[in-house]
Amino acid sequence: MSFNKVPNVPGSPALSALLKVSVIGGLGVYAVANSLYNVEGGHRAVMFNRLTGIKEKVYPEGTHFMLPWFERPIIYDVRARPYLVESTTGSHDLQMVKIGLRVLTRPMGDRLPQIYRTLGENYSERVLPSIIHETLKAVVAQYNASQLITQREAVSREIRKILTERASNFDIALDDVSITTLTFGKEFTAAIEAKQVAAQEAERAKFIVEKAEQDKRSAVIRAEGEAKSAQLIGQAIANNQAFITLRKIEAAREIAQTIAQSANKVYLSSNDLLLNLQGMNLEPSPKK
Repeated sequence: MSFNKVPNVPGSPALSALLKVSVIGGLGVYAVANSLYNVEGGHRAVMFNRLTGIKEKVYPEGTHFMLPWFERPIIYDVRARPYLVESTTGSHDLQMVKIGLRVLTRPMGDRLPQIYRTLGENYSERVLPSIIHETLKAVVAQYNASQLITQREAVSREIRKILTERASNFDIALDDVSITTLTFGKEFTAAIEAKQVAAQEAERAKFIVEKAEQDKRSAVIRAEGEAKSAQLIGQAIANNQAFITLRKIEAAREIAQTIAQSANKVYLSSNDLLLNLQGMNLEPSPKK
């Protein structure tokens, strides 16, 4: 029994070569596309190798090369980011205080490999809540509630000092620490309001006392002035009886001016106006 040979398909070698080139080219494009990665501005990268683990080198911004499948980049944001915490704790005088803290934190760029080994990528959530709450409770307990208000800047400096030392143990840098809110219990708030009201009442009582003292001094000075005036008038009358006549003339002039400004017409005699000049003795009395 004989079998006929299968004839060769025209163009088969060329098609095979094309397939090989396509496969090789596709693998090359895949390798190139997966061999490059970018590190954006404000970021740093560490490299994980399946054979050797985390490399100690920290990769800066830009485009870098890696071995596909064998290596994988871990990118960190090294820019300062705010972290807000609120904690309720007790003061030295056993007053409950709710304090809010704002922290600007960032990882230390040259310690990123160690941060990834010990804390991972979410380092802030693992470290900051515990050390911030513990630091706030320790610092607030050293001050009375009133001192937390009057010495707020000193409290903030002490919190920052302790937090910076604690965070550096975990390779975390703190750029700024500030107290955002400070709220006390209802009892302490009511006590402060009562104290302010008492202080205002004390100031008001002090003002009343000072006013009474001032009125007393004014009355004494006024009485002394009137006594001195009476003494001078008595001396003037004793020395010259015409002084009384001069006073009568002045009084008559004031009466005449008042009547002249009135809308009603009034007729008065010279006696009523104290102007009976003919009956007045205008000659000075002889001295004895």
